[in-house]
Amino acid sequence: MNHTFSHPLTRRSLLDDQKTCRKLELNLRKNRDQDSTQEIDRLAVQFDFKTCQDQYWNPEAFSLLFATPLWESATSEQRIKLNQLYWVAYYSQIISAEIATIFFNQTSAAGLYALEDFRTVCDILDLESAQERAHINAFKTIGEAFELAVFGKRLFTYPMRGPYVATMMFRNSNRVMDFWRQLQLNSYSLLSSNNAFIACQYFAVRGVRTLNGKLVQHKLSQFYARSPEKETSPVPAQISYFHFLDESFHFNSSTIISHDVLTALPDPTPFEKWVANRTLHGTQRDHFHFSTAVNGLFWYDPALFRNVYEILRSPLFSMTDAEARQMMWRCFAEESEGLHLSAKSREIAMESYKEYLADLQYVDQTNREMTIMGRNSITEHLKTNQKALKAFFREIDF
Repeated sequence: MNHTFSHPLTRRSLLDDQKTCRKLELNLRKNRDQDSTQEIDRLAVQFDFKTCQDQYWNPEAFSLLFATPLWESATSEQRIKLNQLYWVAYYSQIISAEIATIFFNQTSAAGLYALEDFRTVCDILDLESAQERAHINAFKTIGEAFELAVFGKRLFTYPMRGPYVATMMFRNSNRVMDFWRQLQLNSYSLLSSNNAFIACQYFAVRGVRTLNGKLVQHKLSQFYARSPEKETSPVPAQISYFHFLDESFHFNSSTIISHDVLTALPDPTPFEKWVANRTLHGTQRDHFHFSTAVNGLFWYDPALFRNVYEILRSPLFSMTDAEARQMMWRCFAEESEGLHLSAKSREIAMESYKEYLADLQYVDQTNREMTIMGRNSITEHLKTNQKALKAFFREIDF
C-alpha cells in the first residue's frame, strides 16, 4: 500500500506487520521447494494393485476394525485386506475434505485479495489448491482400483462431486438435514468471498478440521519414512508420506492466517462473530461421533453398517447372514480395545482443538470448551450403535 495516499483508519496493509509477512513468505517458499505434486502424480500412474496386494499399506493399528473381534479372528490374508481397506476408506474421506478445501481456498482468497498487500496469502492458497487436486487424483485412482479388484464394486469410493455436498461422508443425517447443510454452504461461500474477517476465520475452521488429520497422517507417513526398504514400499504408503509433507505446510498456512493475519483486520462485528462461531459449532457436530471401524475418522458407525455387512458377506470373509450379524453386534455394540482406541483418538483431537482456539478472542465458550463434542461418550456411542444395529437387522430382513 502506498502510504503517501490517504486511507481510512480501518484500512491497514499486511506489510505493516513484517513478522507475519516473513512467516507467510517462508511458508510459501518452503512449500514450493518441497512440492510433492510431481512425485504423487508419478506414483498414481505407477500404481499397480497386483504388485502390492499382499503388503500392508499402513501401520497395523490403522486397519479397518482393528482390535475388534473381527480383527482378532481374521487370518493374516484378511488382516492385510483390512489394512488396505483402512487406506481406501480414510483417503476417500480426505478426498471429500480436499474438494471443499479447494473451493473455500478460492472464495477466501477472493475475500482477502481485496485488501492491501494480501497477494502472498492468495499465492499460498493457489499452490495448495493445485496440490489438493494431485492428492485427490492419487487417492481416487488407488481406491477405485482396489475396490474393483477386491469387490468388483464401490464401497467407500464415489464419483467426483462438487463442494456443496456435506464433507463428512458417513454421517448422521437425512434429506432435510442435507438440504439445510447445502443452504449453509452456499451462504458461507458468498460471505467468505466478500468479507475479509469471515474469509480469514475460515482458516480457523480448516485448522481445527485438519488438526486431527495431521495427528493421524503423521503416523501413516511414518510407515514409509521408517521403512528400511523404501524402494519396495507399496505405492499407497509412499503417497501417504508425500501427502503428509504437503499437508504440514497447509496446516502452517491455516495457523498463520487464522492467528497472525487476523490481527491486520478490524475487530469483527457481532454478526461476523456469530457466523464464525456457528461454523465452529458445525465442526464440533461433524466431529461428535467416533468410528469403531475407522480409528481417526469421526464417522457415524450406523451409516457404515451396510458397507461392513457387505464386506463380511463378500468372498473376503464368506460369512453367512447369521455369522455376519453376530460379528457386527460384537464389533459395534460391545466394548472392545478397538472401540477404546477410537474414543481415545477423539479425546486427543478434542484437547488439541481447545489449545488451537485458546488465543482467538472471538471464540465463544461453547467452542473454547468443545461443549458439543463433549456430550458424546463411550456409553452413548454403544447405546446408539445397539439401537441402530437392531433397526439395520430389521431392514435387511425385507
